[in-house]
Amino acid sequence: MTGITTTGEKRLVLIGGRAHPALAEDVAKELGADLVPTSAYDFANGEIYVRFEESVRGADAFVIQSHCAPINQWVMEHLLMVDALKRASAKRITVVAPFYGYSRQDKKHKGREPISARLVADLFKTAGANRMMSVDLHTAQIQGFFDGPVDHLWAMPLLGDYLRTRVEDAGQLTVVSPDAGRVRLADLYSDMLGAPLAIIHKRRDPDRPNQVQVHELVGEVEGRTCVIVDDMIDTAGTIVQAANALKANGAERIIVAATHAILSGPAVQRLRDSPISEVVVTDTLPLGEEHAFPQLTVLPIAPLLARAIREVFDDGSVTSLFDGNS
Repeated sequence: MTGITTTGEKRLVLIGGRAHPALAEDVAKELGADLVPTSAYDFANGEIYVRFEESVRGADAFVIQSHCAPINQWVMEHLLMVDALKRASAKRITVVAPFYGYSRQDKKHKGREPISARLVADLFKTAGANRMMSVDLHTAQIQGFFDGPVDHLWAMPLLGDYLRTRVEDAGQLTVVSPDAGRVRLADLYSDMLGAPLAIIHKRRDPDRPNQVQVHELVGEVEGRTCVIVDDMIDTAGTIVQAANALKANGAERIIVAATHAILSGPAVQRLRDSPISEVVVTDTLPLGEEHAFPQLTVLPIAPLLARAIREVFDDGSVTSLFDGNS
């Protein structure tokens, strides 16, 4: 039978959805387990069918699905897998969403708007989830949207370790926040790398999504290697405008570090044509050949997910993986 069994017959089972099968397989390999055989397909009208091909009764189930495009399809499939686990009498169900869908809609910016990130959490709770796990949520408050434990994993140590290998002179390094909303994240990178912080002030037009206007740079970047840090890259408008602002202010080299590579629409072309020397991301989202460009470096997130899953299964401490930063 698929899974990991401990003394006392506690059993861990891993289920992977169709959104990012390679990541689920990598996590299973890290854990030395097999994925539960699953039948999943779409009906002609777009409805989704899922069924597990072996018993999950009494199991500690972890269901892995990253909410990539088409996001509504994969969120729905994730919910259906949770519901199927609940109805199949799994003992505990942990939703593993390396990238949490709708995370940018975490509050109302204007009247008559939904708080979609909260709705997604409510849907998973209703489906039967007991616990959630995600990597670099867009805002920390999303942890409070789910009525149950939330394991908020950080890719910063992984990205930081890699950045240290790419910067010969740490004294010439500046960490850059691409906007005011990422200052807290940039400050953590600044402390970790022992580098000063610079901030790019921008204004976003609420009526024109994915379009920004850079206004001014606060901090010293002339002649320095600048590392722009963010949690995600979607259309790359913010990142590329930030890079252009840094170049205009005399930055010698520009590196981007981000956890989630959404890379929608014109992102790849924008990044390819930008003054950025390297874009470092993780594989929380699937990246195909259409997403490849010369500056792209992809780091594996499966080892982190596997360690966190093992800690949860063993009733250990996920926080210990991050020296108290989770």
